[in-house]
Amino acid sequence: MNDVKGWHALAAAVKPETRLFIDGKFVDAVDGQRFATLNPANGKVIAEVARGNEKDIDLAVKAARRAYKSGVWSRMSPRGRMDVMYKIARLMEAHADEFALLDCLDMGKSISELTGGDVPFSILTFQYFAETIDKIEGAVTSTDPSALHMIVREPLGVVACVTPWNYPLMMAAWKAAPALAAGNSVILKPAEQSPLSALLLAKIFAEAGVPDGVFNVVNGFGEDAGKALALHMDVDKIGFTGSTEVGKLMMVYSGQSNMKKVTTECGGKSPQIVMPDADLDAAVSYAVNGIFTNQGEVCSAGSRLLVHDSIYDEFVSRFAGEAGRFQPGDPLDPATTMGPLVTREQQARVLSYIEAGKKEGGEVVIGGGTPAGLEAGNYVQPTLFKGVTEKMTIAREEIFGPVGAAIRFKSYDEAISIANNSIYGLASSVWTKDITTAHKAARDLEAGMVWINCYDHGDMTQPWGGYKQSGQGRDKCFETVLAHMQTKSVWINLG
Repeated sequence: MNDVKGWHALAAAVKPETRLFIDGKFVDAVDGQRFATLNPANGKVIAEVARGNEKDIDLAVKAARRAYKSGVWSRMSPRGRMDVMYKIARLMEAHADEFALLDCLDMGKSISELTGGDVPFSILTFQYFAETIDKIEGAVTSTDPSALHMIVREPLGVVACVTPWNYPLMMAAWKAAPALAAGNSVILKPAEQSPLSALLLAKIFAEAGVPDGVFNVVNGFGEDAGKALALHMDVDKIGFTGSTEVGKLMMVYSGQSNMKKVTTECGGKSPQIVMPDADLDAAVSYAVNGIFTNQGEVCSAGSRLLVHDSIYDEFVSRFAGEAGRFQPGDPLDPATTMGPLVTREQQARVLSYIEAGKKEGGEVVIGGGTPAGLEAGNYVQPTLFKGVTEKMTIAREEIFGPVGAAIRFKSYDEAISIANNSIYGLASSVWTKDITTAHKAARDLEAGMVWINCYDHGDMTQPWGGYKQSGQGRDKCFETVLAHMQTKSVWINLG
């Protein structure tokens, strides 16, 4: 749909599911609590959503464990599980507009980005992981003829998926699909800021024939529902995407409970290095996209622009000119390229970083405030600082908003040193026509992903994750399925 009036008509008529989904049924929270989910474009209440807590988490975990033990999913034939996951993908495609609408209303992402990016990629995620199911293999090792040794792979059991608000549907797909492909039961705890698409996903799962208890959704807040999941003694793994601070807590909770496996995809402060021989047209275009896409609410946002001294001024000038492609506006308008930030608190946080950048000596080239006429929403202008040094707050801390920092460097070694001088190591890029420089940078950068002459490219075969405090483990890729399984050694005495 390319009609803003049509999207607004759909938004006015939408009646989202708001309950929890446990053991194949939509149910109210045990204590009857609810919370409001707000539209970040205007501050209005979209819906009152059931608020789960420790009691609801326990019910969901028990349902997931029963389903796992019964074998209705964990021991279903590979082809049977594949067929169900393919059906999930087909049903998601049939409800694509509804998924896009719910995430647009819930977290402010532009409708065109959702229909052209998040939703189709979420569908692809289920298709890809469905295709992996019959590719899971064990091994027979070479032993003495008196024995037969087999290494087999089995599901972990019950997997908890705790997802963020910046890509609600897509992160739910990234977490749940590989866990289900491996044969596990799943409890999904979506971010409290954006729970609605997860509940539509639950409807789709039920319609696709996923057995009761295999997939559960518990809305709630991190401090009660999320913490309860991470501390639960009958959860075998936590898959978490979110802040580094909470990622560390997930690891602590694992140690305080049953030593459940933990994978975390956390923060980032990703550098984009522009060498003097770079294709400036392409580098500028990708740099603008790399920081302003999704309002900068992206863990891999290329927010540190490391530019060689000889081209620094030209790069900054071109960047400022091209940044006009991103104009804040009504996220339901297909022409809008930048929506609001997810909450007032996030807006205030980003604006406080902008003020810190000014106080520490950074010079605002574009933006630096809130756009006129959009005061009802949580908007921040696309912003670029120049004259930034690596010691400034805006060059070190993850802002999670549309704020870029341009830093000068004079040599390759200095660029790598600045790039690696971070607690994070999620993504990075290098722009150069020199193949030696490209290979050296790929070797020297301390990041889970290195893009050469592009940014944020990839497909489902690409491991997604980082070094250092950007987390551990990987999303996407076949490795993710295997990470939701454990190996069993079977030694048969033939003597």
